[in-house]
Amino acid sequence: MIDSGVAGSEVLIEEYLMFIGKNVSDIKSIFLTHAHPDHIGTAAYFKQKTGCKIYASDGERPWIENINKQFRERPIPNFYSLAGQSTQIDCIVKNGDSITLEDGITINVMETPGHSVDELSYIVDSYAFIGDTIPVKGDIPIYINPKQAKESIKKIALFDNITTFYPAWDKAYTSQELQQKASEALDVISAIDNAVVKALNEDINGDFIGQVCSILGNKHLQANPLFATTVKSHIPN
Repeated sequence: MIDSGVAGSEVLIEEYLMFIGKNVSDIKSIFLTHAHPDHIGTAAYFKQKTGCKIYASDGERPWIENINKQFRERPIPNFYSLAGQSTQIDCIVKNGDSITLEDGITINVMETPGHSVDELSYIVDSYAFIGDTIPVKGDIPIYINPKQAKESIKKIALFDNITTFYPAWDKAYTSQELQQKASEALDVISAIDNAVVKALNEDINGDFIGQVCSILGNKHLQANPLFATTVKSHIPN
């Protein structure tokens, strides 16, 4: 299983396994792309129930193994109801690793940071599972490093021999569809960067984040703490 959804989705996952003729005991491994609550929520549950191994990157490890630490450093509404429990990682994986599983299945690991500190994408045959690496136009752009985010988006767009991409947001994408999403994501990051530069050059008396949102025409994002983190990541040190 690649990523595990939010806490509370255990029944949905188990029902789907039955639908495709599998059983929960068939879960031998969970590969986590990164540490955010909507990706780790049921990992502890399935690890306890099946004894499956948890795979993740070293950079995401602190927040996966200690969700209290994650909440202190990245508080979001309903955090604990989404994140479930802390989960011990069994196997640290990194860029370039190749893990051979049963039935001849091999998972290749590629680093795609930017959205989070050490996010990974997993490639299985001609399928790529890319987590939240690509910000979606029209949604809340969430990343902590715009330079890394752009590099990761470009890297994914250049993946060879990939026929299907599985992001975390909605559905499977063809290579052509993914190219369009990648282009839109780069435009989103550039627009935020330009808005930050403009706001820094203006005489602002008040809320900097609000000023950036106003320039972007996205005032509804002004109170969102995750978008505030995105904006602040564009400010030169």
